[in-house]
Amino acid sequence: MSKLGLSQKPGLKLAAANPARASGSSARVHPGNELEVSVVLPCLNEAETVATCVRKAIAALQKLAIDGEVIVVDNGSADGSRELARAAGARVVSEPRRGYGSALIRGFEEAGAPYIIMADADDSYDLSDLEPFVSGLRQGADLVMGSRRRGTIKPGAMPWHHRWIGNPVLSGILNFFFDGEVSDAHCGMRGVSKDAYRRMRLQATGMEFASEMVVKASLGGMSIAEVPITLHRDGRKRRPHLRSFRDGWRHLRFMLLLSPTHLFVLPGLICMLLGILPLIALGGGPMRIGAFSFDIHYMILGSLLTILGYQIVTTGLFAKVYSHSHRLYAPDRALNLIRRYFNLERGLITGGLTFLVGFLIDAVILDHWLSSGMGSLNAVRPALQASTLMIIGAQTVCASFFLAVLDLSTPEEAPG
Repeated sequence: MSKLGLSQKPGLKLAAANPARASGSSARVHPGNELEVSVVLPCLNEAETVATCVRKAIAALQKLAIDGEVIVVDNGSADGSRELARAAGARVVSEPRRGYGSALIRGFEEAGAPYIIMADADDSYDLSDLEPFVSGLRQGADLVMGSRRRGTIKPGAMPWHHRWIGNPVLSGILNFFFDGEVSDAHCGMRGVSKDAYRRMRLQATGMEFASEMVVKASLGGMSIAEVPITLHRDGRKRRPHLRSFRDGWRHLRFMLLLSPTHLFVLPGLICMLLGILPLIALGGGPMRIGAFSFDIHYMILGSLLTILGYQIVTTGLFAKVYSHSHRLYAPDRALNLIRRYFNLERGLITGGLTFLVGFLIDAVILDHWLSSGMGSLNAVRPALQASTLMIIGAQTVCASFFLAVLDLSTPEEAPG
């Protein structure tokens, strides 16, 4: 994440909204001027605060001498929010699909400016202070994140479990999974360039949209800046739309789905390691370490863990290739290695040889058993190792075919 110095560069003056814009049409605020900033506010029953937010945003744009617009995306309000927002000077558009992400995606698509600033319509964010976000975008940041943790959180503005548990934990997980450096990944006030938004290919319709923006920016190597902001107690009297545990899980679930490495590959490799160690170490006979003895039962467990771990790893590889072929994110180091060295033929040869080695070991054991008159079988340990090799070999053959199927659609060939 790049830390950008923020300074003001005045642009053109904001013009008053005309009837065409207020009606939700594509007409410009001032056809002779080019818009620089679009402020997008998602709205669902925010009659108590939406007009205040619109007026603050317009006043801020006027103060900075910026030609801009304020777009309120109504998400199905039934309390007169639309009319109040329009009367305050906003262009109001409707998004019938419910959800925080759905509303913001519609607003971003409607935005006519190269720079977009998003915030909530509950008056918790200070829309009179847009300058740091505009300056960051002007200086080349793809995404300018507001940071409540590095700024000020007013008394009563954020529940304690959000401030000290939920937000730090989820932000930490996001940074760990995706090599980010964002202190407040779920701040609702942020700026993004229209070009960066297009490259992010955002799809989340709910609250996890906030995580998706940061994840896609991090995976795409985009420039991210942070500015400290003040979070105020919101101006509404009803309960907020946010549901702590439901939406927290949605954020976590989304991050796991976009990180096959942490969801599948790393746990699978650990599982394989825990399985391979006893499978090899006990191949020659029982072992004793201190007061603990280890025998054939641990070999059986090792075989199961090895096979299970291998299945989990291959599932992670499937997820990586699928995500890349559908442009969910850019390829990482592991995926680049797969794409560089793997092809169907190499996978089939590797899997076939692995299966063959296990099969030959079992064939030798069978031959000795038949030669001895089919008496007691004293080669259980190598037989267990051989069967594990045969199963992994067969899995490799099947996985190679499936990876080849998934990789048929490359990013260059995938539809728009």
